[in-house]
Amino acid sequence: MRLIRHCGEFGDVHRGCVVALGNFDGVHLGHQAVILAARELARARGAASGVMTFEPHPRRLFRPDLPPFRLTPLRVKARLIEALGIDLLFQQSFDAGFAGVSAHDFVVGFLVGAMGVGHVVVGYDYVFGQGRGGDCEFLTRVGDELGFGVTVVPAAEIGGAPCSSTRVRAALTAGRPAEAAGLLGHYWEIEGRVEHGSARGRDLGFPTANLRLGDYQRPATGVYAVRAGIDRGATTVWHDGVANFGRRPTFDQTDEVLEVHLFGISEDLYGRHLRVALIDHLRPERKFSGVEELRAQIVRDAETARDRLGGLPFPATPGPMVPVAASTSGLNR
Repeated sequence: MRLIRHCGEFGDVHRGCVVALGNFDGVHLGHQAVILAARELARARGAASGVMTFEPHPRRLFRPDLPPFRLTPLRVKARLIEALGIDLLFQQSFDAGFAGVSAHDFVVGFLVGAMGVGHVVVGYDYVFGQGRGGDCEFLTRVGDELGFGVTVVPAAEIGGAPCSSTRVRAALTAGRPAEAAGLLGHYWEIEGRVEHGSARGRDLGFPTANLRLGDYQRPATGVYAVRAGIDRGATTVWHDGVANFGRRPTFDQTDEVLEVHLFGISEDLYGRHLRVALIDHLRPERKFSGVEELRAQIVRDAETARDRLGGLPFPATPGPMVPVAASTSGLNR
């Protein structure tokens, strides 16, 4: 998959492509339905398939006061989209200037002028342009006028309600990673570079790889059964483990850290890139009376994590799904 950061990089060879539009934070099953619909339409037309997303997340511009909420930073989002078989990923910078572009000018200047789209695919609730002035009906009408088709994909319902990033965040903050995985179609991951910590885990007999969450959504604090992937060349090798996310109240710490202990791994991971998938929330974080009580609990947590992870299959990327039936305008264009 080719990443295109500027519309000026879009060559004539890709004009006529089928593009899915949206932020796609999380790349959950509803997002996958939109992206896969674009992929299948592109294949039927013999055209390139693309996804256009926006960075940073528009909420960061309009609501800078919000606490961290990202489910998938661009690197993670790109990996998940590539796994769905997409040819092109357009990263549109979302700044004050772009936020001021009207819905009409976005279609004319970006979709038609710069990209030369042949077909556009959006979710049922897609809105765009200054003041959210454009919606699916507007896009379909302008597409008819300017000569490109539009497909609107209805909601993908999970558990009787539309799948959404908001539901994923709610599941994570409530300590229900399995529910989040059911909405995402893949385990939710936190990834980053391993940082130096206080080495207390090593002193306790459970050395940890420490990650800061940055702009990631904060899950419930506490102990998790995890699968962690270590980059080894072009391959990511997965290991079972146990992790704690929180402020380490036993040691009167206040900063939030994800501390990951990998079973059977003794190598130095400082500076390495690590992917950590939250599989199950084992217990809330708590303050212990001292080091010995904490050590005894860690032993129990590790045993519980091994039991929960034993024999559990691990799909590292989204599995295939059948695109939801969609309404289409100008399909033959």
